[in-house]
Amino acid sequence: MQTVETLNEGLKRAYTLTITAAEIDAKVDAEVKRVSPQIRMPGFRPGKVPANLVRKMHGPALTQEALNTSIQEGVQTLLAEQKLRPALQPQVSLNDGFELGQDAEVKVELEVLPDVPAPAIEGLKLERLTVPADESAIDERIQQIAGQNKRHEDAPEGHEAATGDLVVMDFAGKVDGVAFEGGTGEGMSIEIGSGRLIPGFEDQLVGVKKGDEKTIEVTFPEDYGVDTLKGKPATFDLKVTDVRVPAGETVPDDEFAKSLGLESLEQLRGILKDQAGQELNGLTRTHMKRKLLDQLAADHDFEVPPSMVEAEFNQIWAQLQHEATHEADQEAAMAELEKEREDYRAIAVRRVRLGLLLSEIGQANGVEVSQQEMQRLILQAAQQYSPQDRERFIQYVQQEPMAAAQLRAPLYEDKVVDFLFDKAEITDREVTREELEAAIESEDGFASGTHVHNHDHDHDHGHDHGHDHDHGHDHAHDHAETVEESAAEPVKAKRKSAKAVEAADIEPASADAEAALAAPKKKAATKKAAKEEGAADEAGEAAPKKKAAKKKADDAA
Repeated sequence: MQTVETLNEGLKRAYTLTITAAEIDAKVDAEVKRVSPQIRMPGFRPGKVPANLVRKMHGPALTQEALNTSIQEGVQTLLAEQKLRPALQPQVSLNDGFELGQDAEVKVELEVLPDVPAPAIEGLKLERLTVPADESAIDERIQQIAGQNKRHEDAPEGHEAATGDLVVMDFAGKVDGVAFEGGTGEGMSIEIGSGRLIPGFEDQLVGVKKGDEKTIEVTFPEDYGVDTLKGKPATFDLKVTDVRVPAGETVPDDEFAKSLGLESLEQLRGILKDQAGQELNGLTRTHMKRKLLDQLAADHDFEVPPSMVEAEFNQIWAQLQHEATHEADQEAAMAELEKEREDYRAIAVRRVRLGLLLSEIGQANGVEVSQQEMQRLILQAAQQYSPQDRERFIQYVQQEPMAAAQLRAPLYEDKVVDFLFDKAEITDREVTREELEAAIESEDGFASGTHVHNHDHDHDHGHDHGHDHDHGHDHAHDHAETVEESAAEPVKAKRKSAKAVEAADIEPASADAEAALAAPKKKAATKKAAKEEGAADEAGEAAPKKKAAKKKADDAA
């Protein structure tokens, strides 16, 4: 095989590999010898089919396979001999007009990872903002849980439902006279005045009695989560199966805690206190991590591969465009984004550079994700699938290096960050929750959510004619900051809110009956408000799930 370098500019490289017909033919001969004993042909004893007949019957397929193997081996040899570390998958193409039996000219184009300067990690100084436990906030949360778990009792015979009453009903919804997915349900309970259903629905339940049948008319909001229902008028045929009235104010005491499946009010308090502590620790870590990455970004500046920047930018931009579609004025939101396109591109450059830097720090200091940790990540991720699909998912991750890399990257980054925390000089300062949230809110750009690369792996590059690709780099994204995920806020078309791209997407309305009628959630006016919305459900999201009793309490919370 002959190798000629045709481009060497910055981080871009290009080569032409010439694989002779003789090299390909030699591989065919070797393959014929290997498979001949397995070939069965009428008139010949097993294993005695002449090699020339095997070549005549299977020659084209064997030659194509030999070519594929030669190209893969050629690319691997090129990377090894030239000591190349591809930033992304090399682009490999066979010369036009190639025919079997000819020399093969293969063009290989790639961008290489830069030589990252020795990271400056000595002398790091960080401030850890901590929030003391707030017993009054725990008391307030207990009161909220009690308020959300109102007790109701059977209404007197003939009682007409009023605001605060619980109406149990069966219903069937139609749009343009046709039933729609998720519009039918049985035994749904709704408290009149709770605001859980689309505007106008609950109001028309006032005055109904047990056994009543009624048709109501409503209009789905323009910002409803299901596109086919946005702004559409609908009718719902109802049958009221029960009406229940409030049974007095719920007192948050031991009996109330037991109704949630717990042993005492003190146990509920302990669960909520632990959850609050975990959330505040997450906020503290988020702030520290951003400050750490700010220092690293300020102290290191080196060229990054344009292809990696483009891939990172495209992911950011796609997320922003998706979120802009949820704005009331989509056109204005998109126009605002376009004005700051270059700001987001600069964010992509920063993220790629920080990712390469963290990877270099991790490898230089022996930071690893163990097999046991990786197995745990895979099993955790598999839980989101149905039981019958979990095994398929696990097999997929085990067979696909890129899928495994995407799971590994967040944990790898966290471990590198923890290593740097241990190296840094940290001072503590006590603040209020509001001050901590304001400090996080004030950060501009993507201070976190880096693009971690673990480039200390073997390479197995195919080419673009139907061959396997496996370049073994951990080119995966870490877009998972706990506090940002809990916020789940639509990204506003502002550079400051670009960090929110890493937040969890707002889930579309499910097909489940109650979800189909649910009023759209109001958007938080600010990121802080969004975080508070997420925090309001912390008891249900973060409680330990070791016992069924606790789970029941968590659900109530």
